[in-house]
Amino acid sequence: MKGTKYMKIFKIIDEENDLLSGVLLYYEKSRTAIIELPEYLDEWNAPLLFTGYIKKKIYTIPRDMSFCWIKERVIPSGRQNIGDILNTHHLKSYDEMQFLEISDGRCSQDSLYIRKTDEVPMFVEERQQRNLKECVIVGNGRLLCFFYDGCVKKVDIATLGNVDADDIAKVIRHKVLYESGQIGVGGYYITFNNSIDIPAWALYGAKETLPLTLEDFKKFTQKNMLDTTEVCNTLECSRQNISYIVKKKHILPIKESVRGNLYDKCEILRYKW
Repeated sequence: MKGTKYMKIFKIIDEENDLLSGVLLYYEKSRTAIIELPEYLDEWNAPLLFTGYIKKKIYTIPRDMSFCWIKERVIPSGRQNIGDILNTHHLKSYDEMQFLEISDGRCSQDSLYIRKTDEVPMFVEERQQRNLKECVIVGNGRLLCFFYDGCVKKVDIATLGNVDADDIAKVIRHKVLYESGQIGVGGYYITFNNSIDIPAWALYGAKETLPLTLEDFKKFTQKNMLDTTEVCNTLECSRQNISYIVKKKHILPIKESVRGNLYDKCEILRYKW
């Protein structure tokens, strides 16, 4: 999976040990950061903030902690002379990522610095194959997940490990929150109300793999969905007739819209029997 047009890529380098300590991916439009760590790191040579993840063998750092790493290395926004600093660097507003680039990511607490690159390192590309390509909220706390490597998983989020149990319970308990689920930047996570994230690697680890592909589901949608006009043609009736049939609940739309509904083709054919 290649980087997007609006993504910056930086290598995080340990200057003292001449070691690649990570890769920072920064998505400019959403101002979201993801840090990928090499699997050869241990708790002694990993960036200090991420040692807890390394101990758990988690090498893709969540967006909140990735951004926290950036914030720890730059001038805080509450600095008394922040206005003068912005003027000196010709910045219109405070932006953590711009300050990180200006300083090359250096700070006094360690020997790390960042170096911009145009290519996503191979180990990151390989790991991104297990990121989400599509995700469907299917009800009852379950997700239908399609990954870049072609794998399809049906996931009951209540069974996931390495994820905050309280957050999962909240998502399951509140239907509106659950239905808000959508894929986050780069397919790295699914987010609910942009506040509770489930990482792609946790979803990929689910046991139930389906012997289907995303193309199978797209083909199903193309072949098995009818719009209102197609239903009228199939049943040889008017839109008014369709509205009446729906009102009587003889057929039910899969998706309703002011511009027209979508229907299950098989259900429409059964109505003709």
